[in-house]
Parts: sequence; C-alpha cells; structure tokens
Amino acid sequence: MRLLSNADVADLLPMAEAIAVIDTTMRTVSRGDAELPLRHVVPVGGKNMMGVMSGALGDPACYGVKLVSLFPGNPAKGLSGHRGAVVLFDSEDGGAVAMMDAGLLTAIRTAAASGVATRALARPEATRLTIIGTGEQAEHHLAAMLAVRDIDTVHVVGRRAEKAAAFVEHARSQYPGAAFSHGTDAQAGVRGADIVCTVTNAATPVLMGDWLEPGQHLNIVGASMPGKREIDDAVLRRSELFFDYRPSLLAQAEEIISGLKAGTITEADLKSEIGAVLAGGPGRPDAQSITLYRSLGIVAQDLAAATHVLARAEAEDRGTAVDF
Repeated sequence: MRLLSNADVADLLPMAEAIAVIDTTMRTVSRGDAELPLRHVVPVGGKNMMGVMSGALGDPACYGVKLVSLFPGNPAKGLSGHRGAVVLFDSEDGGAVAMMDAGLLTAIRTAAASGVATRALARPEATRLTIIGTGEQAEHHLAAMLAVRDIDTVHVVGRRAEKAAAFVEHARSQYPGAAFSHGTDAQAGVRGADIVCTVTNAATPVLMGDWLEPGQHLNIVGASMPGKREIDDAVLRRSELFFDYRPSLLAQAEEIISGLKAGTITEADLKSEIGAVLAGGPGRPDAQSITLYRSLGIVAQDLAAATHVLARAEAEDRGTAVDF
C-alpha cells in the first residue's frame, strides 16, 4: 500500500488537473455509473463529528472510503477543519492499495467542483468575483475561479476585518494580475459581482436574495449538513437551482429541505445535477438569470481525485510503500 502525505497531495493534484478529474466524475455520477451511499456522521464530542463516506465509480474505475474528522474549531488552531484519510482498494483482488491525507484532498476537490459548475453555468464574460469566507475553502475557491474565468477583480468578505485583510494580502502576492479588496459587509460585497462563492461555517444565512443581481452565478458551499444554511429563502426563489447529487441534496441541504417542506420551492424548481448539464442538458437559461450551484460534496469526487493522485504517485515514485 502506498502512503501519501498532505505535501504529496498538494504536489500531485494541482487545481487545473483537479477540475478535469471532477468534470469527468460528475458526468459519471449523473449517468448512474456510481454507487454512492449517503455519508454516515457520528458525533465525537461537542460540535465535532466523524464522517464516513464510501462508494464506487465506473469512470475512473475505483472504490474506497473516506474517513474524516470534522472539527470546526480547527482553523483557529491553524489546522484544517477536515482531517482524515482516503483509502483506495484494488478492484481486482480487493486489497487496500493507497491511503492519503483527506483534508487537502477534500479542499481541492470541493473547489474544483465549484470550478466545474462555474465553467458550465456562469456567464462567459464574468470577471468580478466575491468570496464570502476567509478560510481554507476560500483559498482554494479563489484558485478554482481564476482557473475557469478571466477574473480581474476579487472582493473578500469576512466576519473579522483582520482575517479578510490578511487573506487579501496573501492573495495579492499569489495573483498579481487581479485587483483585490476586502470588507465585512456581505451585502456591499455582493453588489456588482458576477460570481459569488459562500464558503463559511455559518449556521444561519450570510447571503440574502434581496441582494442578488441579474446574471450572477452563485456557488453555495459551506453548509453541508442539516441544520446549517448560508442562504435565505429569497435566494432559492430567485435562482436557477443546480446541484452535485440529488439524493444528498434532498437529505442534507437544509435550505432545500426546509424550502420543500414549507412550499417555498417544489422539486420542479430543482433543475438538474451538474453532470447532466456537462453532458449537454439545459444549463443557464439566459444572460439575466441567476444560477446557483449547491455543493454538498460527494465521495465520488474524493475517490476520483485520490485515484488521480495515486496514478501520478506511482508514475513519479512518490509516497511510502508499505506491506499491509
């Protein structure tokens, strides 16, 4: 079995390659060539949880499991909020063939999925990006958005002004071609944006439908469990709703669950999985529509990304081979 570290994943899964992998993966999911049980979550004290996500894919052919600790207090310690491992198995004899760090893999594949959706749904001429959130996902979403659109203006919104300022200072050094600004007012930050990414740990809405403008594209990413939501009902009413995987959307997206129960939206308002759009199905109706990609994250993304990392690791002899 090959063991791969955080540093290995960082080197072997650049954003452009991750976006290509996730594009293929979401097509595979939407044509039904995957087995994806809903994730199992176990409380492990306080707000901390352990998630278990298993599955199998036909393209790329792989199966495995992600074991991940969800510790929302970790970023304050300088650690990822997602820590754990992805384990891949051999499809011919069933043996475990690889184990790799799950934290960075999760962050990259999540942002890559938003990149895939943005490339499919955002207006081609979109150049102005707003990111609500200043954590790990904000960093990777910035890279993903710059990979799929010619972004020249970036505004970062954070609850704490000093964190937003620090994020922007670092981003300027990485992406000197874009103009950066920051603030704490989400409403002001959304004004004039072409693309908005919400990547927060908020349990209550940080983006309101009354703030939205025609033609925007939204990536709603941060609230991944029932009971937490980043958007209000007005966002749902005003948007064309796309998503990664219908079963997880209906089971885990709080605003969708509540909206369907209250009659704010109906299942007919849930347009399609992004994989169906990639395969040629209906996407953005027109330039004035507001498109929304609701990302829950699915293990298919982890498995495909891990398989890509393993293939590169074997080709470059990276990681540590151990008897198992």
